[in-house]
Amino acid sequence: MTDQAAEPVDLDSVTDEEQLVDDDGAQAGLDAVDEQLIAQLAGRARANGLDLTGENGLLAQLTKRVLESALEGEITDHLGYQAHDPAGRNGGNSR
Repeated sequence: MTDQAAEPVDLDSVTDEEQLVDDDGAQAGLDAVDEQLIAQLAGRARANGLDLTGENGLLAQLTKRVLESALEGEITDHLGYQAHDPAGRNGGNSR
């Protein structure tokens, strides 16, 4: 990631089927959007006085959320139904 300001991307206009194109004309997928989101998060954290590292820093908060999301996806795949789905009631294998 560089300190250069990137052109803003209208996230509402990007769909799953679309791919962004980088300066070389190569397909960039959602990497350009990901980089911008990361830069925005880090910039907002710094502007609001939030440390990027440390116990309550941005990195710790992001890591926690990513892990929780991954574990939630894993248990959903394992059990075969979403959280709060009636399919899991009284089945003997529930959340």
